[in-house]
Amino acid sequence: MWWGWYSWYCLGFGGMIFVLVYCTAGISGGHINPAVTFGLFLARKVSLIRAVLYMVAQCLGAICGVGLVKAFQKSLYTRYGGGANELAGGYNKGTGLGAEIIGTFVLVYTVFSATDPKRNARDSHVPVLAPLPIGFAVFMVHLATIPITGTGINPARSFGAAVIYNQTKAWDDQWLFWVGPFIGAAIAAFYHQYILRAAAIKALGSFRSNA
Repeated sequence: MWWGWYSWYCLGFGGMIFVLVYCTAGISGGHINPAVTFGLFLARKVSLIRAVLYMVAQCLGAICGVGLVKAFQKSLYTRYGGGANELAGGYNKGTGLGAEIIGTFVLVYTVFSATDPKRNARDSHVPVLAPLPIGFAVFMVHLATIPITGTGINPARSFGAAVIYNQTKAWDDQWLFWVGPFIGAAIAAFYHQYILRAAAIKALGSFRSNA
């Protein structure tokens, strides 16, 4: 019984990310997560000024969103601790940090793969379907990491909840939900841009030479 409820709970996160990315892709490129923006900045796909402005907007949006939830659903907001991300009991900070790094790596790597311009040129359906694997990646990461950290992988979401909830535990663990996602995003950007893509280019060059 609990597994069915838990799965639908995680699916809610993934489904909403799918909708948000799909709706905002034509406006901002679907930037709703500072970690994703940071990864794309490292890959030189967005400028520094644009990346900073996106992150500020993401954090402000998260604060407003949590404020609305508190205003209209006060009882549920209180019952679930304001939705603030905290390290679960029984886990040390190293485990929590690792969960955030791995979870964000999965998400950001999926973003890079789903929006790869070379792949878009080859497969015309990819731009339309790009939000789907991103949302599914969020769903899978939530399944794995909710019991550990409540699943951050989005610093703005964690920050907005901490600002409105404003309890000591949420602020004590806040660094996990910035450092972990930024490290995971950096690893994903480096792997996709400088290892995977470089290997693909090298293999293509070798194939052309042989041909």
